[in-house]
Order: sequence, then C-alpha cells, then structure tokens
Amino acid sequence: MTTQDSAAEADRALKAKHRAMWAQGDYPSLAAEVIPDLGAVLVEACGVRSGQRVLDVGAGSGNAAIPAALAGADVVASDLTPELFEAGRQAAGKQGVELSWQEADAEALPFADAEFDTVLSCVGVMFAPHHQQAAGELVRVCRPGGTIGLLSWTPQGFIGRMFATMKPYAPPPPPGAQPPPLWGDEEHVRALFGDRITDVRAERRTVRVDRFETPEAFRDYFKERYGPTITVYKNTAGDPERTAALDRGLADLARESDLSTGGGGTVLEWEYLLFTARRAG
Repeated sequence: MTTQDSAAEADRALKAKHRAMWAQGDYPSLAAEVIPDLGAVLVEACGVRSGQRVLDVGAGSGNAAIPAALAGADVVASDLTPELFEAGRQAAGKQGVELSWQEADAEALPFADAEFDTVLSCVGVMFAPHHQQAAGELVRVCRPGGTIGLLSWTPQGFIGRMFATMKPYAPPPPPGAQPPPLWGDEEHVRALFGDRITDVRAERRTVRVDRFETPEAFRDYFKERYGPTITVYKNTAGDPERTAALDRGLADLARESDLSTGGGGTVLEWEYLLFTARRAG
C-alpha cells in the first residue's frame, strides 16, 4: 500500500468515526430545543433571499437550511451524517418548505466550483477535523462575490470551555486534527481564508440557554443527546473514578457559568462568533 493509499484509508476511518459520533444520541432534538434560533440568525446575517442557491455545510437536521428555504432560497443541506436528515425532512415538512438533503464530507464537497450564491454553516463545519481543507472547500463552491457565513462556538465561551473540560477524558485526536472551537477565533478564521475573501464582518454574540433546572440536568441532557459528550463518556466507561470526575467537571462548569439569581433554574449564555464575508472575485 502506498503512502497516499494509507492516508486515504486513515481519512476514511476518521470520517466514519465522526459520522458514528454524530449519529448517536439525538442531536436533532438538542438543536431544536436548546439553540432553535441560531440558524435563522446566520441566515439573516448572510442576507439570504428568494432565488438564491444556498449550501448549508454540516447542516445536521437543518437548523440553518430550513430558515434559508423559508426565505425562498433553493437550498441544499449537506452533512457527513445522513442519519440526521430524517428529523430535518420532518421539520421542513411541518413548516411547508422543500429542500435537498445530500450526504457530503465538508473537506471534499461533491459540488461544482462556484455553484452556490451563499455557503453557510451553523456550528457544523467547525467539527471538520482539518480546518484549512474545509475552508478551501467553502470558498471553492461559492461563486465569486457570493457570501460565506459561519456561526461557530468560541474557545472562551461556554461550549469551548465544555470541550476543554472533556478533553482530558477524550480519546486522543488523530494526527493533524484541530480543535473545533478554533473556528470561533476570528484571527484563525481570517487566516484560513486569507485573501480569498473580502468584506469580512465578525461579531461575538451570545445565545441565552435557560431550559435546564440544575447544572446536573444540563450535564445529563448532553450525556444522553450530544455525540461528542457521549463519545467521551464511552471512553471512560471502564473507569468509574474518571467517569465521576467528568460528571463533576461538567456540572461544575454549568454551576460556575450560571447567571441565575436563585430559584429560577440554571441560566447560561453561550458565546459564538458570527462571521460573514464575500468570496473575492
């Protein structure tokens, strides 16, 4: 086997692990219940309108793709994990819109050069392991003058800190893989795109999450539904002490971040980077 063949085989194995990670749990319900409005925020920031052809990368169950379709765009929702699509189809049907759903690797998109007016991703492409490769694909499939829009959790924000909390208990990352929350760092994203984009707008915002009664309720919800958290717990399954430490770490993170004044459940604010730009001509 050649070095190139070995690298391709390793990449296929990595992507299979990523697909399996997101297929477990119930990410569609988490997206719908905890961050239901984020996709619409990104669609509005991108100025999506009727008649445009839009690609949602790492679309999951359509948190951004469905609002784009509601705006009148011709939308393709793409994701490495097609197991998420059925929930998206049902949600789109309830809202009376149609869009295309296509299995696709963000690092090797099966679309033509300059095929889309807008290419966007709402906490999706940030989980592709090779950031430069994924950024190159976002640019390639966007037409010159078209819009690229990303909404990503920041390293300093709650979800970035959650990943930092889980890291000591997680399987070691494969060579070359980069942490997802780096997509929430403006300088990192600007460096990925370089001079291939213009008219950059980048803004840190927060989304308020107040559906969890206690820090432990937050932790248990993510243990049950969120693929990355489930994967980390599986990695500690044979070690009760490490599992208990992870339990404490996640609950403590929510407790330390709680903005409530008592008696009203746990109130969290999760920071994200809203980044839009145009593909240079």
